[in-house]
Amino acid sequence: MRYWFGEKIRTIRERKGFTLKDVAEKAGVSESLVSQIERNRVSPAIDTLLSLADVLDLDLEYLFSDYRKERLVRITRKNERETFTRPGVLYERLAQLESSKHQDGIESYYITIDAGQQSKSKEYGHPGWELGIVIDGTAELTIGNQRYELVPGDSISFRSDAPHVVSNPGTSPLKILWVITPPKGEISNF
Repeated sequence: MRYWFGEKIRTIRERKGFTLKDVAEKAGVSESLVSQIERNRVSPAIDTLLSLADVLDLDLEYLFSDYRKERLVRITRKNERETFTRPGVLYERLAQLESSKHQDGIESYYITIDAGQQSKSKEYGHPGWELGIVIDGTAELTIGNQRYELVPGDSISFRSDAPHVVSNPGTSPLKILWVITPPKGEISNF
């Protein structure tokens, strides 16, 4: 992908009242090269770009301010959520974004746990961090040998390398929003 910023250089040069020749002489390059850069005919070497930036007193952040403004965006429609069920528990994947190195991605779930059920039949741990928010019902979260009770509006975050289980000690369904980073990848790992 090529990124062009010639128009920005030309605009600044003209605002400052410099000619192509003025800039070229001060930057130590040819007038033709400056013209080609401004018209996006060539992409300058980094040392040339730095020289031009110095001559024009240009902030490099300004030159690259709109580089990669278009970002990856994924929308998951409610009726298109990937789901996984186990007795008494429904997992709905809301989003999953992974980096190329799988280190800074994120995934989120809307989880419904029936009364008296838990997220998994035995405790487990894995690398990363988790954040949960109780939407409806009462949650009991066991992390290692500590237990925490959460009610609607409460949230919790923790390193997920300790064994942890979410249980519903209440009499109505527990609804929680759950975020995991980095992604575990497979919804069935819960």
